[in-house]
Amino acid sequence: MPNASFTKRFYRGALRWEEERYPEGIKWKFLEHKGPVFAPPYEPLPENVKFYYDGKVMKLSTKAEEVATFFAKMLDHEYTTKEIFRKNFFKDWRKEMTSEEKSTITSLSKCDFTHMSQYFKAQTEARKQMSKEEKQKIKEENERLLKEYGYCVMDNHKERIANFKIEPPGLFRGRGNHPKMGMLKRRIMPEDIIINCSKDSKVPPPPPGHKWKEVRHDNKVTWLVSWTENIQGSIKYIMLNPSSRIKGEKDWQKYETARRLKKCVDKIRNQYREDWKSKEMKVRQRAVALYFIDKLALRAGNEKEEGETADTVGCCSLRVEHIKLHPELDGQEYVVEFDFLGKDSIRYYNKVPVEKRVFKNLQLFMENKQPEDDLFDRLNTSILNKHLQDLMEGLTAKVFRTYNASITLQQQLKELTNPDDNIPAKILSYNRANRAVAILCNHQRAPPKTFEKSMMNLQSKIDAKKEQLADARRELKSAKADAKVRRDEKAVESKKKAVQRIEEQLMKLEVQATDREENKQIALSTSKLNYLDPRISVAWCKKWGIPIEKIYNKTQREKFAWAIDMAEEDYEF
Repeated sequence: MPNASFTKRFYRGALRWEEERYPEGIKWKFLEHKGPVFAPPYEPLPENVKFYYDGKVMKLSTKAEEVATFFAKMLDHEYTTKEIFRKNFFKDWRKEMTSEEKSTITSLSKCDFTHMSQYFKAQTEARKQMSKEEKQKIKEENERLLKEYGYCVMDNHKERIANFKIEPPGLFRGRGNHPKMGMLKRRIMPEDIIINCSKDSKVPPPPPGHKWKEVRHDNKVTWLVSWTENIQGSIKYIMLNPSSRIKGEKDWQKYETARRLKKCVDKIRNQYREDWKSKEMKVRQRAVALYFIDKLALRAGNEKEEGETADTVGCCSLRVEHIKLHPELDGQEYVVEFDFLGKDSIRYYNKVPVEKRVFKNLQLFMENKQPEDDLFDRLNTSILNKHLQDLMEGLTAKVFRTYNASITLQQQLKELTNPDDNIPAKILSYNRANRAVAILCNHQRAPPKTFEKSMMNLQSKIDAKKEQLADARRELKSAKADAKVRRDEKAVESKKKAVQRIEEQLMKLEVQATDREENKQIALSTSKLNYLDPRISVAWCKKWGIPIEKIYNKTQREKFAWAIDMAEEDYEF
């Protein structure tokens, strides 16, 4: 049900909101849009761009050539060296070949995509060298598409659409060592598309010669377009932009639910500690799992999308092989060593000291079990979430993750922010607080390929700035000596200011280097977008006079417009 006070504030200053309350579950009464923008059709390669097989030029059929270009574009990427990627690609590529091509191309190692790869690199370079007029032409075309397809009308409001362009075909990458990496992501056609709009709206026409899979009028959902992708069989959607009222309200409600948990979290923690001693094994297992979800911000698990074959687990689906128990390790008692693949096949590895009773329970849960057996064999996510609903309305395992992430950010900001620091140093403190959350939530990334080079460039700037500072200090010393003779303090003041200015510039560069080094393997944006109440960050910015654009980029500022408007500097999560 739309929240009237939120809607009022969201459409502040404009008489375009109505305090109409819809029945439970109804999201809108009118929805009209233009449908999706499809990926452009494949354009065959020029005749002078060759593909070689076993050292000889081979002309490919259009379908086979298109899939070959996907591999050629990634030739310099680490993915194309991975055995699973190559195996999956070759298997799917052969499905697109003619029978003649299949009989000839029997080994990927004999395929030479170098000429194709060089062609695409040259194209990339040509795009960089485009004239101002050419760039302007592309910009105007993008603006035209945005104007036509990038907005919908929902209940008399013009709302921005997030992703109105359908992703072009290509090769699936996945995260970590995903077992399906290298498979062909097929081209999405109008016949794959389900359109959702209101009965009294103008239904978007499909491209000439095509028809939609289905047209629905479901006002209990907020998506506009959907289709099923072929790799994992998951449903993809075109949704409203994060800056829309519906998205903003959903975000606001998510953080309000996490704030409600704050009021009863101590009671819940006391309860699960008591449950560690329960006579019922299922209650003990539920209590230990909840302890890990709370303490370590683990995902609940059992969340795999249909068709996903990656061996990923969450807390409720942990197996005996995923943990090791150490009565003592590195001077600490009762240590649990976790090692498993979490969401997106990202490894979770952690050594955590736990309370004695948790440790003893884990020993009990592991008794007479094989490594491949479930650790929590009397528990699943449904059982856990049903229990959580009994503890607090709207409470799920995910709410703990949002709560712990947000409370950690707030506590870290209080501890790390030095009122006397300048703006760059305060931003470093913010990023360190955000980093603490990213570590808690296991938001990792591989260091960027350009990391070493960019750090060397930054170090060169620091070294040059240090030399500049040394020169400025010598000039100041010389000016002071001259002033004693001439009694002219004006030159001294000018040189002092120059030294101060260069010192500030040097500090800014050094802070930047520290920040970049500490961030190289941590993904800060995931928690910032999904788990951190934005009002904490907005309040911190307002309190310390930090420009909001130093913390949130343009997209994030649009997404969190409601928080930027609502949060005062004294806001407490």
